[in-house]
Amino acid sequence: MDAGSLMQDIFKIAKRLTGLKLFNHTFPFNNTEMQMMKEIIRVKEEGGKIISSHLAKELGVTRSAVSQMVNKLERDDIVRRVPDEKDKKIAYIELSESARGIYEDIKEKMTDVMDEVIQTLGERKVRDFLDSAEEFVGAFDAAVEKYEHLTLPALENLRRRGAKA
Repeated sequence: MDAGSLMQDIFKIAKRLTGLKLFNHTFPFNNTEMQMMKEIIRVKEEGGKIISSHLAKELGVTRSAVSQMVNKLERDDIVRRVPDEKDKKIAYIELSESARGIYEDIKEKMTDVMDEVIQTLGERKVRDFLDSAEEFVGAFDAAVEKYEHLTLPALENLRRRGAKA
């Protein structure tokens, strides 16, 4: 198997996954945004409230990344910041009512789509695919970590040329 063509195939698949359309619409949220909404809902259903730093920890991203997501989703009236009654420096992140409906609708439709995929391919093929994909990503991450210390001379030369211009 040629490593170059393998990378091309991986990029093609990644591009197709990134560009998935749901019912003739571009998917409105990326995976991390969906996970964030899911986490906000989970905490609320447990009777709690969540702040940005806890979201960052749960999602495995930086507080800055959560702040950027919240800013974007707040502009779109998906989430809102609600100040703590006692400490105004603390703001809880909540879903807007309309966003909760959108989230539940997307989740339901995606469940239907995934049920169809399972019905078409069978549980064993889907599970084998997911297991293989997880194993592949693990091996890929390990290989990247092994070579992480190496620099890319062509990239360094390009950066130097750009700095001179």
